[in-house]
Amino acid sequence: MRLLALALLLGGCATAPTRPAAIELFNGRDLTGWRAIGDARWQVENGELVGSIGGGSQSFLATEREYSDFVLELELKNELPGNSGVQVRSHQNEKGRVYGYQIEIDPSERAWSGGLYDEGRRGWLFDLKERPEARASFRNGDWNHYRIELCGNRIRTWVNSVPAVDTTDEADASGFIALQVHSGNNTRVRFRNLRLTPLP
Repeated sequence: MRLLALALLLGGCATAPTRPAAIELFNGRDLTGWRAIGDARWQVENGELVGSIGGGSQSFLATEREYSDFVLELELKNELPGNSGVQVRSHQNEKGRVYGYQIEIDPSERAWSGGLYDEGRRGWLFDLKERPEARASFRNGDWNHYRIELCGNRIRTWVNSVPAVDTTDEADASGFIALQVHSGNNTRVRFRNLRLTPLP
């Protein structure tokens, strides 16, 4: 109990002798366990999830389940230069709008991929202005590995093993995970190997 209390005080998760097994969020065949929000086109190609702009609205593919403390690892590749993101601990309001933490996918010259944005609410919580190594880690047009860790109020991200975000925030303790196709006309993103490991 003392270990758990200390971990919560520090914004982290308690250490357990064994962690739960990883959950495969995407089965590689169809969209079982997911629901679409918005008009983007979602399809499965070669065991990969592909999100493409449809009518041009802000769109998401969200998990049917909600999650709290976890490590999420996935690979992604942008095939068009449009902005995108990975929502964690997110929600949908009565008007259907998605809000919550977003880990950025930013192929632009700004290069804030891996940064922390609060979608539909407060905007940027942790940009990468002061993280040149993180800004340089994203490989535009190639596969990138994201690691996203949420433990209590602590949020950390890595892009291709390079640390990007390390901060705390109290807004959301749980919520769904979602993949974003940003509004506009130039977004197409591939996702694969989406694995979530719950944390105690």
